[in-house]
Amino acid sequence: MSIYTFNLPDIGEGIAEAEIVAWHVKVGDRVEEDDQIADMMTDKATVEMEAPVTGTVIAVAGEEGDIIAIGSMLVQIESEVGEDAVEAEEAKGQSGSDSGNRDAVTSVQRIENKEKIEAQPVVPAAPPKTPEPAPEPPETDVMAADSKPSAKVLATPAVRKRAADLGVDLSLVKAQGEHIRHSDLDAYLSYGSGQGYRPSGASQKRNDETIKVIGMRRKIAQNMAESKRHIPHFSYVDEIDMTAVEDMRADLNANRGDRPKITMLPLMIVAICKSLPQFPMLNAIYDDEAGLVTRHGAVHLGMATQTDQGLMVPVIRDAQDKNIWQLAADIGRLSAAARDGSAKPEELSGSTLTLTSLGPLGGIATTPVIQRPQVAIIGPNKIVERPMIIDGEIQARKLMNLSISCDHRVVDGYDAASYVQALKHLLETPVLLFAD
Repeated sequence: MSIYTFNLPDIGEGIAEAEIVAWHVKVGDRVEEDDQIADMMTDKATVEMEAPVTGTVIAVAGEEGDIIAIGSMLVQIESEVGEDAVEAEEAKGQSGSDSGNRDAVTSVQRIENKEKIEAQPVVPAAPPKTPEPAPEPPETDVMAADSKPSAKVLATPAVRKRAADLGVDLSLVKAQGEHIRHSDLDAYLSYGSGQGYRPSGASQKRNDETIKVIGMRRKIAQNMAESKRHIPHFSYVDEIDMTAVEDMRADLNANRGDRPKITMLPLMIVAICKSLPQFPMLNAIYDDEAGLVTRHGAVHLGMATQTDQGLMVPVIRDAQDKNIWQLAADIGRLSAAARDGSAKPEELSGSTLTLTSLGPLGGIATTPVIQRPQVAIIGPNKIVERPMIIDGEIQARKLMNLSISCDHRVVDGYDAASYVQALKHLLETPVLLFAD
């Protein structure tokens, strides 16, 4: 018998630790070589860990949500391989270390442990305790003396009808006289609901649930807390008439051929990129520790995407150089990759400005939280058809509120308002989106 200690390998440049976000094995499980044993999350990606050998898991590093350092023990596996195989594995690991191979997935050590294992006392598991029955709640004068239906319930037709409308079982109501009166029913409704009354149509009470904050949810919580802690946010909202650009979008889709369908987002991105050169303070990164603001020439647009794991922000690189069809294709590809977990680390980092949209759920207005160290985030809201007065006449128009949140250390309110006005002008005159 030999025990292999699988140490957490170097899984990325500059990564010192990783979080256990999912265990696929537990102590006592038998695993085959290359079976998936755990998912580890770093600041950049989630990495799958695989078993280095076949055997039985005898120890794991911790629980889901624990942070462990690179190079520390992740699992120990008891294997039946012979001594030659152990030495070969050790030599393989040493060779990988000497060559600086960062792709090595195991670091193993051999422990001659047969005598140690046999010497360890076996402690029998304690038999499970039989839970004591919960005490019966005290009975009051107005509560039912017995929860079981009686053979015969005496009540007037009016009381019966009222009880039926309320969904009350009259056998649970205690009468103060020979038959149940309205006063008895009132007393039960006021004091006896704990004995079985539930209004007709009421939902069942759900048990409390405690959920450990780990993985993507923990990262989101940390990032949002850091943003709100460090950045003095302010938000600005204005209304935009989207009627003309929506008509243009319908025409584009009617003649798109085999190209991807255009949503509002590609047109919005074109407007964002065309107006940014006049407002370079918005497409920027603020290093508050160094006191430096970097105004970027290229627009690497983060696109907030809701996934089963939480909010992720894939990045459209050089969005300013792409047409609406290319943008539509990038939006579809990156959104799908974020949702199915196939997005690469470089596709989830390096954004200079973020666009967040809830689509049909967009609401009236939003105050989105900035992705630190960026200095702005743009949030289009839901498009709704409403009456609008134009040239003294009431017309039905498609209107949308556009929100922007900015870092007040870098962006002044006048700059944010002016930028939204520039976006408004482009979207309300959509032919300008395609003008040089």
